Amino acid sequence: MTIDKRELREVAEKATKGPWKVFSDIDTKTFSIHTPRDKRCENVIKWGGFDCQPNAEANAEFIAAFNPKVALALLDENIQLQREKDAIEAVALALRDDMRQAREQLAAAERRNAELDKRLIEYAGIATREARRVAELEARTVTLPPKEHDNGTDSQIDINAGFANRMWQKCYDAIRAAGIGVKGE
Repeated sequence: MTIDKRELREVAEKATKGPWKVFSDIDTKTFSIHTPRDKRCENVIKWGGFDCQPNAEANAEFIAAFNPKVALALLDENIQLQREKDAIEAVALALRDDMRQAREQLAAAERRNAELDKRLIEYAGIATREARRVAELEARTVTLPPKEHDNGTDSQIDINAGFANRMWQKCYDAIRAAGIGVKGE
């Protein structure tokens, strides 16, 4: 059942304001509903029930209890609850969006971590391989050829020998700086 709340509010605002009271007329077996402040005792409703129902009094009491003041209070409460529901739904939607965004960020971070893990394994392999190569180079020794001098004139021999010695020393220093052992020192 759909209730037209606007129409119900209009009807309640036009009706006699509550509170209402039930009075019974024993002679006519009817029930009157009116406001206690009504000094003229005019009836808001004179209720005989539907086809002399046995629960006519209970129906009259219900009608008196559900007076316009109560109806308006319930309608106001309904409006407030609707506003609260709308606010909660807005928060829920925002949280849903935040959760979706967080899940997307988490998925992206997990993909990035997987990519970085793959690179780490790759770089660890390269580092291990290069460390072995460095160890091999450091463990290796080379034998330099002896210093020889060409046969030639004394001045040429001195020039060639000096140049050869300087070149030999540069090679020796470079090899030692690289951590390679040298035989024949």
